[in-house]
Parts: sequence; structure tokens; C-alpha cells
Amino acid sequence: MGAEDPRESLPIENVLIIGSGPAGYTAAIYAARANLQPLLITGFSRGGIPGGQLMTTTHVENFPGFPNGVLGPDLMDLFKAQALRWGTHFLEADAESIDLSSHPFVVKANGDFYKTNTLIIATGASANRLGVPHEDVFWSKGISACAICDGATPQFRSEELAVVGGGDSACEEAVYLTKYGSHVHLLVRSDRLRASAAMADRVIANHEITVHWNTDVVDVEGSEWLSAIRLKSSNSSNERLLPVKGLFYAIGHTPNTDLIKNQLECDLNGYLLTRPGRPETSLEGVFAAGDVADSEWRQGITAASSGCKAALAAERWLSHKGLAKRVIRKSVEPESAESPEASHATSPPEFDPNGLWQLGSYALRKLYHESEKPLLVVYSSPSCGPCHVLKPQLKRLISEFDGAVQGVEINIEVDEAIASQAGITGTPTVQLFKLKALKKQWQGVKQRSEFREEINHHI
Repeated sequence: MGAEDPRESLPIENVLIIGSGPAGYTAAIYAARANLQPLLITGFSRGGIPGGQLMTTTHVENFPGFPNGVLGPDLMDLFKAQALRWGTHFLEADAESIDLSSHPFVVKANGDFYKTNTLIIATGASANRLGVPHEDVFWSKGISACAICDGATPQFRSEELAVVGGGDSACEEAVYLTKYGSHVHLLVRSDRLRASAAMADRVIANHEITVHWNTDVVDVEGSEWLSAIRLKSSNSSNERLLPVKGLFYAIGHTPNTDLIKNQLECDLNGYLLTRPGRPETSLEGVFAAGDVADSEWRQGITAASSGCKAALAAERWLSHKGLAKRVIRKSVEPESAESPEASHATSPPEFDPNGLWQLGSYALRKLYHESEKPLLVVYSSPSCGPCHVLKPQLKRLISEFDGAVQGVEINIEVDEAIASQAGITGTPTVQLFKLKALKKQWQGVKQRSEFREEINHHI
């Protein structure tokens, strides 16, 4: 007899949600309030970072309920806290595979298997990027993939702006940006616009838009913020600088559907097909929410509304099939959600020489000069979405070393001189010191295992 499949004995989830962001978090809130205790696999690096594209957006001023706007990462922190309050279980990992060949469905993540009666796919869509050398440095610091989301923010007002693309979206965004920028440059790779005739006519007739034909973006430049883009004509090798404070990409999106290829019906561009106005996919018990099934609107509010639909549809499907296993709450009202952690620099009276995680230049100076333990220094900024993802991971990692490692967070907007002296060019950046010597530096979000392995070398 063959070995028994270990997946056979796995518990079966009511609802498993793949992907965070407005769609995934909203689906989790509704499923959790229905006492279905959903499991949400947030994602980590595949297809973006947990929280979705709003994690790379600065001020969101078009989400209802925030009349003065809200930072994209802060908004996603609130979504997550609400889902957690109502009983969502979170797995901070990437989904590795999805098997829809039989029911219950099986998802592999972090090396483990999970079975579920219903599946909500909220993996989003990734904005296509140009891939120029310094793109990551200025992402959300002058470069954006959503003019409608970011164009009205103060940094872009009365400034020269540029849009790259030649389709309807690029033309629409160029026209939209004329309301805020002093002038808009439309960068088109070919000698014609792919947009509809009406939209193309509107752009050509607009004196506040200059169209640059046969133009490629070679790179971007600046200091703390984008200040210019380097362009090259496709007809020559000559390069030139175009001074702008904003560069908006309108070169399409790629839906994150690689894990369900050949298992669910998709359109020609790879977006999941659902019933009109509904979240049901081509397979019973599988639902879609957010940008993974939305090639047109791609807004935070539309993603959230589709997450609501997906969760309600999943609940009805489970009830109809007699599969819903509802949790019994100990208390009718769950405990209040924790407020986002206030970040204020550690003052001299607050400083703890044995503290695991402290903030600011004073704590850094004291620990750098006096501690014999490995010291992780995390350079972040309030609007940095990846920082919101990485910091909880690092705090958890440091706690696992039982006091053998310490951490300090430096807000580069407050301690600009320290960041400059350290040569920091982007956030998040993490440096590992031991006895004043720099042992390792990382930039961007990395797996905890990568930090853990390096720290182990220096304990």
C-alpha cells in the first residue's frame, strides 16, 4: 500500500482568501463577521507586497470617510486591524500553489497545505513598470502608476509632469493631470497614439499637453524626490533631460493569476472572468475580488466593494451546501482593535539599554557605542508601504532571539542627517552592526529567514 496523503487529515477552512489589499481585507471582515473565521494568506513578495498597490501610494484622497486624505499604508493598516478584530487568521506568506482539481480545494503556502470549502482570489494586478535603473529609488517619490490616485497630491501641484504611454489610459491621465500640473508631457514610444480617435484629438488639441513622439524613458534622476527624466529618441542615440516632478506610468497592468492558469477562465489579458456584476468565477465555490478580475476601474473603493460581494457570496454558497461551520464567540463584542503604534523618538529618560526596539537618533547613538549585541538599524519613512510590512516582521524576529539582538528605527524624515551620513538612498533599508562594524545591509522587503541567518553569524 502507498503512503497516506498527509493532506487527507487536514482541517477544512470555511473561507480561504488569497491576497490582501482592499479586496482581500474587506472579504475577510465580512466573512469573519459571519462567524466563518476566514484564513487570509496575505502574500509577501509575489505579485507585490501585503496590502496591495495602496501600500505604494502616498496620500489617498478619494476613499470615503477620510476628508483630509489618508496615507495608503495607514489605510491598509486600519483594514487589517478591523479584519483581525473580528477573528480573521492571517498567514504572512506567499501562496505557492493552488489545486482546484477537486473539492475541498488545496492551497500550499510557506511549505504547508491548507484545505478550504470556498476560495476567494484577491491577488490583484501589478502595474507594469518600465524597469529603468533608478525606478525603485523614486517609486512613490515622484513615480506613480495611478495619476487619478496621486495626481492631486501637493507634491505635483503646479509642477511639470509626465505620463508615459499611448493608449486611452495614458491620454485620460494626461488630460486629468492638466488640472493640477503646470504642464504635462505625454511620452509616446511610437509615432502615433493607440487611443481612441476622440481621446487622441482631445490630447492633441490641449495646449497644456506636449506629446513627445518616438520617445523612450532611459532613466530617472533626483535627490529625495524625482527632478528629471532621461529620454532618448528612437530615431537617434542622443539623450536629453526633461525636468519634471512627476512621472506617471500608464503602460497597462498584469493580473496576478499565474497560480490559477488553466484552472479558471480568464480573458485574453489574463483577468479572471466572473459573472457580470458578481464575484463567481467559472468554478463553483471559487470567487474573485479586486483588480485580479477588474481590468477597467482598479480603484481602492471598487476593490473593497467586490471583496464584500465575494464574502457574502461565499457565505451563501456554504450555507446552501450545508458546509458552513460557524465559530461560537466567547463574547458578542470582540475587543477593540489596537490603535496603530505611535512612533515617537526614544527620549533619554525613556531609553532602555536592554530594550529590544527603540526609535530615533538618541537610542541609535547609545546602542551603537555601548551595546555589545548585534544591532539592527531600520531606516523608514511614514509613507513607505514596504516599511509597514517589514517592521512587524523584524520586531517579531528580534523577539525570537530573547534579548540577544536589539533594534532601532530611524525615521529618515526626522533624522535626515543620520540617513544621509549612512548613505541611505531608499526605504526600507536595514543595516546590521556588531561592535560598531557594519556587517550587512539590505534594501527592500526580505524574508525573515534571510535576516535570521545573518544575525546567527554574529551572536
